[in-house]
Amino acid sequence: MVDDSDDDAFLLYTGLCAAGPPVEYQRVDSAADLRQAIKESDWDVIISDHAMPGFSAVEALDIVKDSGKDIPFLIYSGHISEQTAVTTMLQGASDFVEKGNIRRLVPAIEREIANATVRRAKERADEYIEQLCYYDDLTGLPNRQRFCKEVDARCQPAVGEPVRGVIAFLDLDRFARINSTFGYATGDKLIEQASRRLQSNVPAGAFLARLGHDEFALFVTDVADPDEARQVAEKLLAAFAEPFNWNGIDFYITVSVGLSAFPEDGRDVATLLKNAESAMHLAKRSGRNTYQFYQNEFSRASGEHLILESSLRRALERHELFVQYQPCFDLASGCIAGSEALVRWRHPEFGVVQPDKFIALADETGLITEIGAWVMEEACAQTRAWHNLGFEQLSIAVNVSAMQFRSADFLSRVRTVLDRTGLNPHLLELEITESAVMQEVETTILTLRALKDLGVRISIDDFGTGYSSLSYLRRFPLDILKIDKSFVRDIPADADDSAIVRAITTLAKTLKLIVQAEGVETEEQAEFLRGLACERVQGYFFARPLGPDAVFQMLKASVADQAANHAG
Repeated sequence: MVDDSDDDAFLLYTGLCAAGPPVEYQRVDSAADLRQAIKESDWDVIISDHAMPGFSAVEALDIVKDSGKDIPFLIYSGHISEQTAVTTMLQGASDFVEKGNIRRLVPAIEREIANATVRRAKERADEYIEQLCYYDDLTGLPNRQRFCKEVDARCQPAVGEPVRGVIAFLDLDRFARINSTFGYATGDKLIEQASRRLQSNVPAGAFLARLGHDEFALFVTDVADPDEARQVAEKLLAAFAEPFNWNGIDFYITVSVGLSAFPEDGRDVATLLKNAESAMHLAKRSGRNTYQFYQNEFSRASGEHLILESSLRRALERHELFVQYQPCFDLASGCIAGSEALVRWRHPEFGVVQPDKFIALADETGLITEIGAWVMEEACAQTRAWHNLGFEQLSIAVNVSAMQFRSADFLSRVRTVLDRTGLNPHLLELEITESAVMQEVETTILTLRALKDLGVRISIDDFGTGYSSLSYLRRFPLDILKIDKSFVRDIPADADDSAIVRAITTLAKTLKLIVQAEGVETEEQAEFLRGLACERVQGYFFARPLGPDAVFQMLKASVADQAANHAG
């Protein structure tokens, strides 16, 4: 109780006890005493008088907010204007009750305590989900997703302050032999020991993560030159010089380290990690227990790169691009629910160029916007054609790049495609990556709402590989959450991936989103997902990407199977 009168505080105490269960209270009447009381105890509610000598409810509320604790704050006063009471409630006070009105105060207290209890339970659930999504169960270290989020943040320079850094990708040498010989329980204990030893030997301010199995990654900023990077790598190697011991057995474990530098070897986390991993494999080929810097293979293939770039600029007008469709299935019924449009390039000289080669090139050159717009119209037109053949509920998912999503005319292009093709907007799903929606969040929300106004459905692609905040995720007007194939690949055998998939599914259902799993390749994976009530699946176990005619044949066969089952 924040009150300058012992008598008033005791009178309130007796009134509350008479109206309900016994209560414990402490009276304070100054800023210092209130800060101390909040620091020392976890209070269920704070009841504050307004006008006191040298102190007020407004000041008390500021102290409660500064504490960071979620404590309901009620104003209980007979000397406060209605305007002041309303203003204070707008600033965060839970309610205002006129002093003496115990009958009104008691239900207000009960209501606010109940609301706070719900909020705290939700916060704990969010923290638990975040722990599952962002931290490794075995070592407690950040996982790959948390590492990507942190490195991305550290690579954003302040004005006039360029950032330099190094990623070290570590892989324990021949560790699979320990698992196969002594068992995974022993392997896990050694991973824990390796984790602690690494934490004791990384530079101050460095960020260490476990990427999975026997792989770790380290990010160090303010590395001025290769000599400093070498010092980091040599200290990591030295950390493994002494043997590890478990159950009286000495294990001599070495590590191979690959280094990539920001910004020379990549300007985004995915590229830096890929290049550091490439350097790590070079270290293994060099005899293990050593380190290697990334060697820019791209420079050795610059001729092919320039040819591809030049060809890609003319690919659209030459009709070299084409679209394949990978069916997506309703897991409960087994029916085809829709398909995802996947662009392909048939180069006259190089043959079919894999997407991982030309999509990045299109993004780098800015051509991705035009290519993306063409794919959207092509896919919508084809889907409308399937509708005309009797498959009216078939949806189409189209990938949208970050550059395309940010383009000024993106909304008008989507509207134009829908008008030209006559496709029902509700059957168009725009897939946007997790990392793309987290750029310029407020602008993203406006764009997503505008798309929703058109009737289009929004899907977050590759969920779990980026670093979206759960608080932001609740603000996005989404429809579908796609679990990335990297998490699906090893389920249900991998306990960590299984826990992450289970957590993502729970999160999606809490947010009332459709869950779709990518990369389903085995019956065991499908059964695990079915047990989680995952609505939709996509992957080679069900169907590979197909041409339009092959999809049509599959649709007809699906209808025939349903008719036969119904007749049976």
